[in-house]
Amino acid sequence: MTGAGALSGRWAGRGARGVLSGLAAVGLALTNLPLLALSIAVLALTPVPFLGLALVPWTMSLVRMRADLERRRASRTGVLVSRPYHPAPERAMAGGWRRFRWTVTDPATWRDLAWLAPGAVVGCGLGAVGVLVPLYGLAGLTLTPLWIWIGTGWYGYGASWSIDSFAEGLLCVPQGAVILAGGLAVAPWWRRVDAHFAHLFLAPTKTAQLRLRVTQLTVTRADTVDAQAAELRRIERDLHDGVQARLVSLSMVIGLADELLDRNPAGAHKLLAEARESSGAALVELRHLVRGIHPPVLAERGLGGAVRALAIGLPVDISVEVDLPGRPDTPVESAAYFAVAETLTNLVRHSHAHRGSVILRHTNGVLTIVVTDDGTGGANPADGSGLRGIERRLAAFDGTMTLSSPPSGPTVITMELPCALSLPRTMPSSATD
Repeated sequence: MTGAGALSGRWAGRGARGVLSGLAAVGLALTNLPLLALSIAVLALTPVPFLGLALVPWTMSLVRMRADLERRRASRTGVLVSRPYHPAPERAMAGGWRRFRWTVTDPATWRDLAWLAPGAVVGCGLGAVGVLVPLYGLAGLTLTPLWIWIGTGWYGYGASWSIDSFAEGLLCVPQGAVILAGGLAVAPWWRRVDAHFAHLFLAPTKTAQLRLRVTQLTVTRADTVDAQAAELRRIERDLHDGVQARLVSLSMVIGLADELLDRNPAGAHKLLAEARESSGAALVELRHLVRGIHPPVLAERGLGGAVRALAIGLPVDISVEVDLPGRPDTPVESAAYFAVAETLTNLVRHSHAHRGSVILRHTNGVLTIVVTDDGTGGANPADGSGLRGIERRLAAFDGTMTLSSPPSGPTVITMELPCALSLPRTMPSSATD
């Protein structure tokens, strides 16, 4: 009974959300026609100097806001509708020719305008049906007491054209229950039909998808080249300032020891001892440098084991949950590891958290990494906290990062990388993962 009650509760909640969504659809659809009228009036003023340049982009931005809202509402029903707009050109000032041309030459602008009128009709119609049918069922459940209060012969319901007795009034209850249940069951589907209709107009065309994909690849590849160049400069700097300097010093010490070997054996032995210490320090620095390029623990134990080893060394209590039936390709695995490492570094430095968690799982061809903490929140990629670097690192593999960090916390960072997993590799240390 408990399971059946929970199932019916979820069903009723889903239906109620569908009804509320239908009510919102009616309200939003009513704004389409004023927007369309405003757009037509503003477009008619385009030949007026300066007025059209200023008003057309501003009005189209309102239309895009309305269309974006409809795209988000459609996406909540499971119908993904991406934004199809051209990226804004550089130095596109408000009221300028660049911004005006960018707006009116984008085919998505005219598809938005073409959707306003039919979207208003379909949105109002389907939303009204989704709301009125459950309300009619609810009215049937309440008509019996109303019949007692008002009297007979005043109204009819369902299959009864007129209610002339208490028995006929009672027939409203089962009819109302059936209509209410049916309305709640169908209300979410009306929203999906509306979402599919919006998809016809507001989703990018194949040409737009190709263009957006080319733009995205151009940006991500440029970011990848810049990141690789910066990484090479970092390695060169570390080699020059660290290991290379120690090796030069080591060579000089060994040369001095060679000169003192015959004249001052004790001094030569002392210099050789210093050279031994310097060679050990150089080896340690070299190992750290190699670990920054590709950590040995990642190659030996895989992503899950490497993240566990990373979490153990942090001053914050980090729990790690791994559900990976295999291993990603080496470049993807390395990108995921360093993204987690950078995220945990930010957690320790900026979040003031007492505990956190890392969840790694692979479902439907996507590696998902969720990092959470109980800190103060307020993380912002624009603050230079390394989150932009994580986005660029993931974007090189068509990955994404989603951040949720309200001022009071908690912070939740979700990273997704599309990839395939190979068969698990058997390693001597795999039993300890």
